[in-house]
Amino acid sequence: MPLLSRTLDPLLGVFTGVLAFQLRQNHPRTAPPDDERLTSLIGWKLDMWKEARRQREAEAEKEVWASLSNSK
Repeated sequence: MPLLSRTLDPLLGVFTGVLAFQLRQNHPRTAPPDDERLTSLIGWKLDMWKEARRQREAEAEKEVWASLSNSK
């Protein structure tokens, strides 16, 4: 029996946590506004990362072109 409780207890805990989060997000009384939901916050963070990555790539490309033009 010890193996059953070692595997079942963490699974039950994760399931309970996911269920509680899902109920909190979707219940009309406790649901956060649309702009504060997890999906919109993740999308906002991904957009920030993409913009930072674009800026880094643009700077790196400028440096490459500058080094190529200086070497001629």
